[in-house]
Amino acid sequence: MLNRLTATLDFHGQALSLRSERQRLIASNIANADTPGYVARDMNFAQALREATGQQASAGLNATRPGHIATTAGTARAEANLEYAVASQPNLDRNTVDMDRERANFADNSVRYEATLRFINGNVRTMTDAIKGQ
Repeated sequence: MLNRLTATLDFHGQALSLRSERQRLIASNIANADTPGYVARDMNFAQALREATGQQASAGLNATRPGHIATTAGTARAEANLEYAVASQPNLDRNTVDMDRERANFADNSVRYEATLRFINGNVRTMTDAIKGQ
């Protein structure tokens, strides 16, 4: 029983860490929206979570959206799941940041981060209630 509870907390902890890293990437994209030649990056969250929880070995990258180009660069776990975004509209300075897409990704990731925190809080509350015998 304890192993199952610990595994659940570990899973949500990994998810929270990856959500935080994705938020950092999206914020970096937004911050560089006016940088000439900057190529927006994003993370294949599902693949990163599978690798972080040991459910699947790294087998390369997959494009998650039509605007993403898969890459084989990077050997670290976090770097292995980063992808480049292709500009949805041509831009003279070759910057691929689409502010509408980035804002939507930022909001979506924020909501999911908050949901993960709520799952963790709920699990901890359940464990403390069980320990107290209530």
